[in-house]
Amino acid sequence: MDEPALSQLLEDVRTGVLDPDEALVRLKRLPFADLGFARVDHHRALRQRMGEAVYAPGKTPEHCAAVVAELLSEPGSGPVVLTRADDEQLAAALGVAPDGETTATGSTFTVAWRSALERSARVTVVTAGTADLPVARECVAVLRAFGFRPALIVDCGVAGVHRLLASLDELAGADGVVVIAGMEGALASLVAGVTAAPVVAVPTSAGYGASLEGVTALLAMLSSCVPGLTVVGIDNGFGAACALSRALP
Repeated sequence: MDEPALSQLLEDVRTGVLDPDEALVRLKRLPFADLGFARVDHHRALRQRMGEAVYAPGKTPEHCAAVVAELLSEPGSGPVVLTRADDEQLAAALGVAPDGETTATGSTFTVAWRSALERSARVTVVTAGTADLPVARECVAVLRAFGFRPALIVDCGVAGVHRLLASLDELAGADGVVVIAGMEGALASLVAGVTAAPVVAVPTSAGYGASLEGVTALLAMLSSCVPGLTVVGIDNGFGAACALSRALP
């Protein structure tokens, strides 16, 4: 439940559209709904302006479906996002809510229900290489769920910096940017140095030898000389989308 939904509930009680006892039942659900295997947080959208997401790995298909159904049962709960679901988890979730928007993110899927009202901030997602696309697709899918319509600029790594320079006008006009890069992670500093927009950097596990499955890119981004660069965990496109969503109106 978010602020508009709570305001509408109170207005419905005031005008007699909703019985106070029914309103009380719905308000009791606000802290969380206990499903036995999960305590589903219906209060999160009211606290944080974004609802609880469902992280699929480690859950059974039945668990994924039940949590998605519970989140969708609460008016004003959207958007509801299921991340990193495999084929069976995806099928189970769509079985209880077939209208989800599904995005392939590498070998898994991100699904969103009840996309938010469109937000006007201009968001750009930039990848260093094509190998970073699975993380970028996860990020874009979550940004879309939060009401943004992000642009995606692909394969602009520093080994061919002229490819990035061709998109400088788009970066300068962005209200927020996500940079997704593996290898040595240098693209994040380069982009953050040419735009005034908040930049969120995502290190990825793409790379050879001493890239250490993303650790090198992570440490490089954390050590950036560009002030104010935000860095999330390795391959965490979801977290980058959430960070930018909280930073933008």
